Amino acid sequence: MGDTAVPQLWTGDLAGTLEFYKTLGYTVTHEQTRPYVYGAVEDHGCALHFVPAPKDADIPAERTGCLVMVDDVANRHQDFTAALRTRYGRVPAKGLPRITRFRPGQTRFTVVDPAGNQLIYIQRDEPPKVEYGGSKELTGLAKVLDNARILRDFKIDYPAAFRVLEVGLGRYRAEAPRLDLARALAGLAELAVALGDPRRAEPFRTELRAMELSASERASLADELRASDDLASWLSET
Repeated sequence: MGDTAVPQLWTGDLAGTLEFYKTLGYTVTHEQTRPYVYGAVEDHGCALHFVPAPKDADIPAERTGCLVMVDDVANRHQDFTAALRTRYGRVPAKGLPRITRFRPGQTRFTVVDPAGNQLIYIQRDEPPKVEYGGSKELTGLAKVLDNARILRDFKIDYPAAFRVLEVGLGRYRAEAPRLDLARALAGLAELAVALGDPRRAEPFRTELRAMELSASERASLADELRASDDLASWLSET
């Protein structure tokens, strides 16, 4: 057998942290408060250990925890979502703790635990070269869409993604191809929901419904056109 690295994460409330991971399906394998605080959980052969944060250290409220490689990231996200909704009565998508959404085609998502540790769950056979965008061949609204996608999916910066799309749409609306315009409107509607302002999504949805798109065009945009509704459903289902 090769070496095994076990992440040691910080917590200021061991009992609360362990209870959170129990909600996700982890089993508590160790819990002690004397002679020092130490805890551990395990699931699918993956162990996470917890210790108190260093005293008098300048510790950010949120920080990198570890990467967790899994065999079926989509199902893991579904299981975590169901468990968190049961415990909190909603999907905790903001603040601490929280879970990021999982869009079709993604290979990873993030859980931030109550102590601020970020755990990124990644599909084990994720392509070695993830397509992060940034093609120099893109121009106009297509380039704006690409930039917004990077901010939305990889940097998880929804406010910045919304601003980029909103400004780009205003600048390139008159000259943009119809499908790019539809993608921008759908993206703004989705981001409005992600930002917790679903009413702000309505003008974009209205304009989308009024667009003269062929059946084949709507089929090619199906995932994007329903993204805001899918997100609203994920956030609100109980």
